Amino acid sequence: MRIVTFLSLFIIAVSCTSKQEVDLIVTNATVYTVNDAFAKAESFAIKDGAFVAVGTSQEITATYTASEVIDASGKTILPGLIDAHCHFFGLGQNLQVVDLVGTTSYNEVLERVSAFAKANPATTFLRGRGWDQNDWEVKEFPTKEKLDALFPNVPVALERVDGHAYLVNQKALDLAGITDATVVAGGEIVKENGKITGVLVDRPQELVDAVMPKASRAQNITSLKDAQELCFSFGLTTVNDAGLDKPIIELIDSLQTAGDLKMRVYAMISNNPKNLDHYLTTGKVKTDYLNVRSVKVYGDGALGSRGAALKESYSDKDGHFGAMITPVADIQNLSKRIAAAGYQMNTHAIGDSANVVVLRAYKEALQNVEDPRWKVEHAQVVAQNDFDFFNQKIIPSVQPTHATSDMYWAEDRVGAERIKGAYAFKDLLKKSGIVVLGTDFPVEQVSPFYTFYAAVARKDLKQYPEGGYQMENALTREETLKGMTIWAAYSNFEEAEKGSIETGKFADFIIMDKDIMTVTEDAIPNLEVRATYVGGEKVYGE
Repeated sequence: MRIVTFLSLFIIAVSCTSKQEVDLIVTNATVYTVNDAFAKAESFAIKDGAFVAVGTSQEITATYTASEVIDASGKTILPGLIDAHCHFFGLGQNLQVVDLVGTTSYNEVLERVSAFAKANPATTFLRGRGWDQNDWEVKEFPTKEKLDALFPNVPVALERVDGHAYLVNQKALDLAGITDATVVAGGEIVKENGKITGVLVDRPQELVDAVMPKASRAQNITSLKDAQELCFSFGLTTVNDAGLDKPIIELIDSLQTAGDLKMRVYAMISNNPKNLDHYLTTGKVKTDYLNVRSVKVYGDGALGSRGAALKESYSDKDGHFGAMITPVADIQNLSKRIAAAGYQMNTHAIGDSANVVVLRAYKEALQNVEDPRWKVEHAQVVAQNDFDFFNQKIIPSVQPTHATSDMYWAEDRVGAERIKGAYAFKDLLKKSGIVVLGTDFPVEQVSPFYTFYAAVARKDLKQYPEGGYQMENALTREETLKGMTIWAAYSNFEEAEKGSIETGKFADFIIMDKDIMTVTEDAIPNLEVRATYVGGEKVYGE
């Protein structure tokens, strides 16, 4: 008996020496690889930050050995999730200011600002973000009188949830040099009876931005790290930051190089002369963690603040059409310049007028470009006869939770006919072949599972409406997962290195508490991430 035991051990030892040594093996999992066949697997091996093999548990353990082996006990594993449109750095900044998300009245906004001011007495410029008058009983823009009374000597700027409007007090107006006579193209300084109310829509916000105290390098680092921590907890391993300036991009790069920031960032440069002159001249920037090859352009404003540019006037505000933030001629010229530089153009377009302006400019600029993968960010309200502009060259980048956030009042804005072309994810998918999905956080919540639920069920978190909203444009679970992984990677020119669990790709993956592909639909928003891995390294989890 002893001889048999010794011989068995000897055989095992010899066989182990013939196995390939890797860094990590995961076994007994339900792995959605999201490869071309959308196949499932049980196990994979990782070495030097990449997947080296994917298969059954028996196949992997028979071929590879590792000092760390994770028995997933049947848990679901997905490729690391990609948020195809968000404001990563902006999220981190928002974590440092007054949180106004979920306020149900203007008085609640004032209470939160007052509490923040009391807790931070050294603050010289009060900032907050997240209010939405559509969530209040009185669904009208607030005015500054109460802010003036509470803060006569400290400037205050409170950003609407969509980022397309500020409410500011008189002190902030004075600092910015805004008077009753100030006129700014590409937006609105809202007035009542000829007097400024304190609400600034789109371009006029920049006057206030110019007088805000600039954050220090240390504060910016804190913002980036705080945003990373929150994103990792939701299984995001790549974020497409929709609009960054050169100094922040370089800060991100330096932190990634030092190993202090492990989030992969697809950075869209903000459309301004300094950024364009630098990046369009020097070319693309690509590392394992950073990709700079695109320009974020603002076509128009937002629907909630009536800044979206419509072909016909707003249904609930006769004679008002919204506004183009970037003039039509500028969009046409920009598209040609960006195409010539080999960069990707990603343009915010909400209203049907803005969408057709962008789509026409894209079509003209891309006539002789073979594989541009240009994106229309949001593609929110599209006229029925304009859907044909979308194709393999022009990709819709949409945020499903916008549909479930806006559905209560969107038809009031655009009417029964135009709403048919709004939040039309399935129609867009049919035209382009793919649709890429994001959250637009901090406009919406960070959770990609809210995104998944909104895309599939077309309901809010209270499971309203019964049966879903405009369900003809719902996506399947497979389409939704692809939109958050491999299609998003493709839209970033990164499908060869991420977006699926396949040999040779970065070992970015997440372990879930439940199977997102099979749980009951209404359970999707409450799903949790047990662990997040970037390049085979655990960056979140127990």
